[in-house]
Amino acid sequence: MANKTVKSAATQRGALKKNSVSVLGVFGPARNMRALVRLSSGRVKEVETGSRIASGTVMAIDEHGVMLRQSGQTKHIAIPGG
Repeated sequence: MANKTVKSAATQRGALKKNSVSVLGVFGPARNMRALVRLSSGRVKEVETGSRIASGTVMAIDEHGVMLRQSGQTKHIAIPGG
């Protein structure tokens, strides 16, 4: 593949919100999945179920994203483009 084709296939403009948590990807066996998340600070962190991050607690991870508990509410953060 030409470099231009690879770049367009691997990137999406505006897919990550700059001031919130974004899921970059998930990996591992289904019973022990982990995720790479980009924090609102721009820092990237590997998390697992039960991990605490600045904005809440990771409640679950599946092939589509992360369930995050924040301020008494649980929300699903999907992998962009997934």
